[in-house]
Amino acid sequence: MICVLAIPLLYFSRCSPMNANPLDNYFISGCKAEQNALRGYFSFLAAEAGNSQEQFVIIRKIANTFLRQGEYGRLINFLSSRIHQYPDDPYNAFYLFKMAYAYLQLEAYPIAALYFDMLVKNFPDLEIFGNSIHLASLKQLVTLVDDPQKRIWYYHELIYRFIDQIDPGPTFFMLGQAYERVGEWNNAIMAYTRFLSYTGSTVPGFPDADEYAWRLVNFNNSAKDWTFESLDALTRAVKGALDAGSAARLRRYYAKVNFFTRTWDHEDTNNVGVAGHVVFNLSDFMRGNRIRFANSLHMGSTTQAYLRTWGWSQAISVWYFYFRKIHFPADPAIHGRWEWAGIYYGERF
Repeated sequence: MICVLAIPLLYFSRCSPMNANPLDNYFISGCKAEQNALRGYFSFLAAEAGNSQEQFVIIRKIANTFLRQGEYGRLINFLSSRIHQYPDDPYNAFYLFKMAYAYLQLEAYPIAALYFDMLVKNFPDLEIFGNSIHLASLKQLVTLVDDPQKRIWYYHELIYRFIDQIDPGPTFFMLGQAYERVGEWNNAIMAYTRFLSYTGSTVPGFPDADEYAWRLVNFNNSAKDWTFESLDALTRAVKGALDAGSAARLRRYYAKVNFFTRTWDHEDTNNVGVAGHVVFNLSDFMRGNRIRFANSLHMGSTTQAYLRTWGWSQAISVWYFYFRKIHFPADPAIHGRWEWAGIYYGERF
């Protein structure tokens, strides 16, 4: 990595607006004071040796002047001509970065992404005032590029090159999202597992990232021996256990991870833990009662169904058993089967 130090230049005074002479050189723009400053910069530039650090400092001054003026076209033309003239300039990565930034300001996002990608993959990194050009470019690329395969590469670069300069938790989560989109489920699970090791991580745009990752990782690590081939098979089994008044049979049928109990308008109140620990005992609510159930299911969609039951010995005696079709492409033998995923308390339908 090349480290660049600042070299002081002459101070050019601030100016008041005035029209630029149209006969001036194309790269001499702005008000009179800015034009004088730019002429001075270009004079210094011609006097310095090619590819020197002194030239780099002058070019950075010129580029910053164009940025302040909003002269993004001039900036792009100036830097692109510089790169073309000096293809081996060690500071070309910085010039590409400035060009990419200019395209961002012009809202030419695909072109900006192209330049950020080019400098990361084809040019050595530069450190400007302690900041890595590659790191700044990668942070832009993960927001500009939607292609999941490319995003996977960018997230890997961020993690394995700059782990100490980024927030790793959200990065691992977004890597998992990208792996999901290309169907690489084993890698997605690994990424989510790493994400969960960074407690308290906040992922912008994903307020339930922790819950999402926990559910997926826990399910992946479970036996999954409570699942049923079809909704009919699951419904028959649960109704049979209720007819028999058997809490033991019911315990065999509900999901041993990610199971929830809640009212319709509240978040989870109880859960089955990762190892299958039950935080409530069904037999406590069945003892001495005959639990009844509806003949037919309420279908929430093609992937969700609810069985109304009543007679439970608590303040809310009506419970809806929530059945869900399993979406888990990581395991084709399980994907598409059904599970009893939770209980809703109270009337709804």
